[in-house]
Amino acid sequence: MSLSLRSQLLTELGFRHGFSLRTGGVSAGPYDSLNLGRTVGDSAAAVTENQLRFAREVGYSTGRLYEVTQVHGAAVAAVDTGVAPELFRAREADALVSLATGCALGIKVADCVAVLLADAETGAVAAAHAGWRGVAADVVGAAVRALAELHDVRPENLRAAVFPCIGVAAFEVGDEVAAQLAAAVGSARVVQQGATLRSPAPRGASTKPHVDLALCVRLQLARAGLSQQHIETVAGCTFSEPERFFSYRRDGGVTGRHLAAIVPRC
Repeated sequence: MSLSLRSQLLTELGFRHGFSLRTGGVSAGPYDSLNLGRTVGDSAAAVTENQLRFAREVGYSTGRLYEVTQVHGAAVAAVDTGVAPELFRAREADALVSLATGCALGIKVADCVAVLLADAETGAVAAAHAGWRGVAADVVGAAVRALAELHDVRPENLRAAVFPCIGVAAFEVGDEVAAQLAAAVGSARVVQQGATLRSPAPRGASTKPHVDLALCVRLQLARAGLSQQHIETVAGCTFSEPERFFSYRRDGGVTGRHLAAIVPRC
């Protein structure tokens, strides 16, 4: 049984990576079964075993996985392999970048968008977490710029994988948030009216606006210099597929977390 989803674009370039599914782990409900979040209330022993299983499938050491404390902003952390991963996790950011061999970069989600970036020439990588606040702050654009500044990456050489998140039918927002996100990405196409959508919606029929988070991220990646053919959206809706995905909104905040991880290429 596979524990993760992969991107064809990143696989073709030889990057080890994966986005965890919720199955194949040892956690009990409501975190069943492959919860990879350390701070959601799950058993520490179960999370440790889940981390080992996922790392083994993707191809990295759990002791070399770099993560951050995610705060729904646009700060980018450059991985310092001289700092122990457990200490690095205290840094507040929503994206990581690295060219260092022997490490992995990871971000956690449960409805937000997980984005993995890889440079075909240098082997540098980035991982970004984009909820609606992250989209408003352009965290993916910040990650692209950090790769360019720190590792001489040209945006046109980047490949991006956009992994499953809450789908537009389920992501109901207020008018102010909808307007803010449309302005952040430069397109009203990301907003749809709830009355035109079919289930699954959180509370049935609604006339409130809904936002396509995955499309938001794609548009911001394009604005950052990536070509559309170098951006892959891996299909899936975290809200409407409970057998495959955790969902913070669907599960009332008590649920597990997915991990999206990528390893720099030598």
